[in-house]
Amino acid sequence: MNRMNIYVGNVPFAATQDQVKELFAQFGQVESVRIIMDKLTGRSRGFAFVQFASREEGQQAIDNLNNKDFLGKQLRVNEARPREEGAAPRRSNGNGGSNGSFNRRSRY
Repeated sequence: MNRMNIYVGNVPFAATQDQVKELFAQFGQVESVRIIMDKLTGRSRGFAFVQFASREEGQQAIDNLNNKDFLGKQLRVNEARPREEGAAPRRSNGNGGSNGSFNRRSRY
C-alpha cells in the first residue's frame, strides 16, 4: 500500500496519542501517531504526525479534519512534507535567538 504521513498542527497540549488516534481512526487504518514532545520540559510542542496505511484514507482525514475543533482548538491538518536533505534541525536557547547570538551593533 501507499502510505501517507500527515502533519497535525495546533494539537492541544493535554491531548494524548490515544485521543489523536481515535479521532483519525474514523477515516481509516492509522499505523502510528506521534505527538512531538519538548526534550527539555517533556511537554507537548503542540503538533503531531499521523501515519495512514493508504493515501486515500489519509486524504479523507485531511479533508474532514482540517480546521475542525478538537478539545477546544482548531486543528491544522495537511500532508507532511519530507525533511529537506542536509537541513540541520533548528535549535533554540530559549532566548529568542536560534543559537544564542544576538545581532549587536558595535560601539566603535
